[in-house]
Parts: sequence; C-alpha cells; structure tokens
Amino acid sequence: MNCFSCFASHERKASKRCGGRTKGSPQPLPPQRRPQRRAPPRPRPEKVPEEAKNNNAPNQEGGKNAALTFTYKELAQATKNFRPKCMLGEGGFGRVYKGYLEKTGQIVAVKQLDRNGLQGNREFLVEVLMLSLLHHQNLVNLIGYCADGEHRLLVYEYMQLGSLEDHLLDLPPGCTALSWLTRMKIALNAAKGLEYLHDKANPPVIYRDLKSSNILLDKDFNAKLSDFGLAKLGPVGDKSYVSTRVMGTYGYCAPEYQRTGQLTLKSDVYSFGVVFLELITGRRVIDNTRKRDEQNLVTWAEPIFKEPSRFSELADPLLPEVIPKKSLNQAVAVASMCLQEDAYVRPLISDVVTALSYLWVGPDNTVLASHIASPSSSSSQLIGSPANHQNEIADAEQDKQALDDLEWGAISRNPRRSCSSA
Repeated sequence: MNCFSCFASHERKASKRCGGRTKGSPQPLPPQRRPQRRAPPRPRPEKVPEEAKNNNAPNQEGGKNAALTFTYKELAQATKNFRPKCMLGEGGFGRVYKGYLEKTGQIVAVKQLDRNGLQGNREFLVEVLMLSLLHHQNLVNLIGYCADGEHRLLVYEYMQLGSLEDHLLDLPPGCTALSWLTRMKIALNAAKGLEYLHDKANPPVIYRDLKSSNILLDKDFNAKLSDFGLAKLGPVGDKSYVSTRVMGTYGYCAPEYQRTGQLTLKSDVYSFGVVFLELITGRRVIDNTRKRDEQNLVTWAEPIFKEPSRFSELADPLLPEVIPKKSLNQAVAVASMCLQEDAYVRPLISDVVTALSYLWVGPDNTVLASHIASPSSSSSQLIGSPANHQNEIADAEQDKQALDDLEWGAISRNPRRSCSSA
C-alpha cells in the first residue's frame, strides 16, 4: 500500500512542476497574436446560362480545338475595318464579313453582333460554349471570338458558297437551280448534323433554329449547320421535353412548341421537314407574293401528301433535270412524316438519315446520279412522262410500304401513341 501512496505523491509533484507555478516565479507573458490579413473579396461571378453551368457538357467528336480569343483591333484589321465591300450578309443578329487572319493565314467569316439586335450576351455565350465543345463535319467550325469591351464578335470558318437560301430561294433570272442530287446531298448533310446533336452529344442538344439561311455550303456543296445562339440542352433522365420561351423563325417552328413552349428533339425534326420541303419545291415556307392558299408552304402541301398521284405537283419546276418518280415519291414521303402534327408520329432523325442515304446513294452503293435519267431515257420512270400502268401501281405500293414502315418505327418507339390511336 505504501508503494502506491508514494507513487501517487510523486505524480502530484510532477504535475505541479509541469502545470503549476512556484511562489515568486515571474508570470509568463501572454502569447502575442499575429495580425491576420484579410483575404481580398472574391469577385462576383458573371451570370452565365444554364448550358454553361451544367457539368454534363456536350461531348465533342475528334480532338479538342479550343476557340481562340481575338481583340477588336485584330478583327477590324482582318475585315479592313468592316468595309461594306467585305460584308457577306446581314441578319437579325448582326452582319457577317469576310476577313483574313494574317497570323494564321486563314480566310474567315466574322459575325459582328448588333448591340440592338436579337442576340444578347446570353446567346453569345451559348454559341461560344456549344461550338467550342461540339465538333462534327456537318457543323460549322468556330475558330474564335472577341469579347473586347462592349464588342461581341464570332469568327467562323469561311464557307465559299454562302447559305442554302442563296442558291434555292428567289433565284435571279438566268441562274441555274440546284440539281436534284445536290439537294438530296444537302438534306443528308443537314440531317447528319442534327443526328450528331441528338444522338452523339451528351446530353443531347436541340438546335431550335434550323432554316435554309442557317445551312452553309462549301465549294463542293457540303452543308454545315451554323448559328447556335438558340441551341438548348435537351431533356435528360425521365424528362421528355424542356420548357422554354418560344424562339425561332415563324414557319419553321413545330406547332406543339409554338403552343406550349415545350421543346423536344422532335421539334428539330419538324423544322428539318420544312427545310426538306423547301428543297423539293424550291418555295419559301412563307411567301406572301403567292396566292392566298399557297402562301404557307406546309398548309399548301398537306392535301397533296395524301394523294401520291399528285406528288409531281410538289417538284420544283426550275429543276435542271427530270426527276425519277420513285425518288421524288420517297422524298415527299420523308417530308410528310417529318411534318406530322403529332410529334410522337414523327421519325427520329436517325431514321431520316437512313432514308435519305437511300435517296442520295442507292441500295447497291451507286450514287443517285447514275439513276437520274436524261430526256432520252425510258419515259416510264420519269416525272411528267406517260408511265406504264403496272409500274405505277408497283411504285405506289412500294412508296406506301416505305411510309408505313417509317410510321410503324415511330409508333413502336412511342407506345403511348399506339395506345391512344387504338
């Protein structure tokens, strides 16, 4: 027991030496506090659109091509101080100029956004974001941008032939119209661009502004989609649509989007159908110079869609060659399916790409040009020529079968539609 008591007393003494003070010993000075430096206030982040906040940004195809930044002085020098003779065109968002970048040796198109125009900072940010992340052979390439002070400019690759609108609609006298093969090629390229946005980008992207003036052509008539200021990230998860204010060009917008503001991938399919119908007919979607019942292209064409024997009325009279009847019938069938009032019945854009591939490249991998007949060819296969009655019946049945296949494919992927129609 004594051993335990001794041990306890030693422990108490040791604790006094370590923690206590003896009498007369000087009191230790209180520790001095170092002055703390205040961190500088964080700058308030600039408000950016939801597309930029989303961590699941759209993926890109190919390597990373970061957009370059330019000063206003550099782009003014590239466009010769934005001279009128360098202007390529003008739209609601601003003017587009042809320019030359000395440091890269590139000929470019410079879009100068109008401060009072339809496109603001939000649309500018969305376009820079989208085209910096999305890369495809049928999407126009963004080279760089300028956000110098109040100036907002976008620098694109230069497309030598301008827009589809320039070569298709309101042609001046003496100008040769696009051939049927070229029109099908342009339609296929545009559909492939949409297919990339809908099926390859993650999350999917709704283009929302497909029209003939936004389809640009290079020197070989390869088509690319441009102007992504209105693009929107598509629905993800269980959502089937995104709600947004109605924007776009009248005549090209899907009817359900105009009514409700609910945007889906099928909204782009409808807009594609309008452009495709313009390619077939050579008419504007809205043309107030025509008769009252022909001013709206889709409204005028809808009764003809129901009568295959009248499909030839839709062919552009300015076409430089005679169109094979089967090719025209299939093209009209695709346009008709894309323009269905009910979005659930419209085909997916991937189905449209498949159908157009057969129009531009035949099933035996031969280009359609080999099937385009000259006036001396067999008259039974040409639009506007007397045809063999049995061939007409066979073609009509085949076209009807193709149309049924497209509709069946759309309905089978949307069981809600098939139940409601039963």
